[in-house]
Amino acid sequence: MKSVSLRVEGKVQGVCYRAVAVAMAEKLRLAGWVKNERDGSVSIHAQGSDEAIDELIRWAWKGSDSSEVKQVTVTDVDTQPVRTFEVHY
Repeated sequence: MKSVSLRVEGKVQGVCYRAVAVAMAEKLRLAGWVKNERDGSVSIHAQGSDEAIDELIRWAWKGSDSSEVKQVTVTDVDTQPVRTFEVHY
């Protein structure tokens, strides 16, 4: 099991980025959360198989159809006891 934190920058708020992130995470059977940050970025915490995490990172660079991703920063983090993927507010 692998756990990562992603910081996604660009036009990623108000463009359904979080909703599509949840759908992608569920498709990949990842656990964790996604959240809009005050600085306009989106944070994603995800845990699952190495392959699923790699696929989520590739997706994060694309995002939703309306997003314009400029930067994705990935940091390895400690695994937490999480079973679902949800939006944090």
